[in-house]
Amino acid sequence: MTASVRQLVIACGALAREIAALREANGWTALDVTCLPPELHNRPERIAGAVREAIRIHRDRYSEIFVAYGDCGTGGALDAVLREEGVERIAGAHCYEFYASPATFAALAEAEPGTFYLTDFLVRHFERLVIRGLGIDRHPQLMHEYFRNYHRVVYLGQSADSALAREAAAIAARLGFEYQFHATGYGGLEKSLGAFVGRVQIVPWRA
Repeated sequence: MTASVRQLVIACGALAREIAALREANGWTALDVTCLPPELHNRPERIAGAVREAIRIHRDRYSEIFVAYGDCGTGGALDAVLREEGVERIAGAHCYEFYASPATFAALAEAEPGTFYLTDFLVRHFERLVIRGLGIDRHPQLMHEYFRNYHRVVYLGQSADSALAREAAAIAARLGFEYQFHATGYGGLEKSLGAFVGRVQIVPWRA
């Protein structure tokens, strides 16, 4: 008889839809997912502590835990926590890099350092996370302050959704910036999760 071995991904809430889609498409039935609020990106100094708490809450219930976060502005604090906890994370500084691939992201950043990046999630939640989350709805003058060093919007698309592409173009027009679209699919997110799931081995059941 064999035991059911379960794995856990602790993820940024901005990746929830994509991870759920990958889990279903690949039949990763032994993979559980818990997501932290995407609003943490507006306070990156809180990410490392939130991830540590999630690891410690769930550690005893899972054979392995993986973290689906980049560094995400923590300045290395997240990696320090993960070393202490013995948990790995997806490679990359942020989701833009692992979606696009490091080489493609580096080329985009070099071509125009003043680029504001969008993903499917950010297009869907631009009003909530950016306009309301940063207080621009209450203080419109902040729009210029937040975006003064940007000149271009690049939408890194995970899905072939023409409605999202139109919304992304509208965001660029609203900001007054040049617009580009790059279809990335799930990129490094799919590769990293596939490698994590593939590490599990079924072990004999012990009563």
